Amino acid sequence: MANRAALFDVDGTLADTNHLHVVSWWEALRQSGHQVPMHTIHGAIGLPGPGLLDHVLGKDRDHADDERISAAHDTLYATYFDRLPAFGAAADLLRTLAAEGWTVVLVTSAKDRELAALRQAIDADDALTDTATADDVEKGKPAPDPVHQALELAGVTAPRAVFVGDSVWDMKAAAEAGVAVIGLLCGGVSREELLEAGANAVYHDPAALLADLDDSPFSQVPAT
Repeated sequence: MANRAALFDVDGTLADTNHLHVVSWWEALRQSGHQVPMHTIHGAIGLPGPGLLDHVLGKDRDHADDERISAAHDTLYATYFDRLPAFGAAADLLRTLAAEGWTVVLVTSAKDRELAALRQAIDADDALTDTATADDVEKGKPAPDPVHQALELAGVTAPRAVFVGDSVWDMKAAAEAGVAVIGLLCGGVSREELLEAGANAVYHDPAALLADLDDSPFSQVPAT
């Protein structure tokens, strides 16, 4: 059987955590004297920390407080670690794909304790093969580097993979890498935005994708 890879973003895709990140970034920014609307922060969720700060504060700002803001976000977000909510059917989706011979790889900006908490919430480590993080590459999303890293970990070429994410940054990264892209609405981004950013198909959440798996872009990558 030829290898196939199912690549998954985590926050907002498998776990209902985007708005927890929004609140944590909002408070971290407020503590450093920045009043940033929450909808602006939400639009940047999915970017690595430095990219998120560039997006909400501008690249020409004074960067002196960046580390303090990021550390404050991490501390605030960590208060949710013991109760991060996975989306319904997220684990079932990963296990179904693994059982069908797909190599399942997470592609995320989360690291260390945050990633461990997310994996515990999803509770499907038995279906996972590897994880590509922002620390593994020079540039994070929307650059294609994290997706290229995931493909390398899975040992497949782009036509043999499908990426699932919830942000415009996910869509752009995967599309530029030449991978088929599925967008999920459960992260709070509109269908129109996901399609415009490169999604080949859009579903409400992991449960909806699982229910339609046989007619989704996954079905267009043959097993042999």
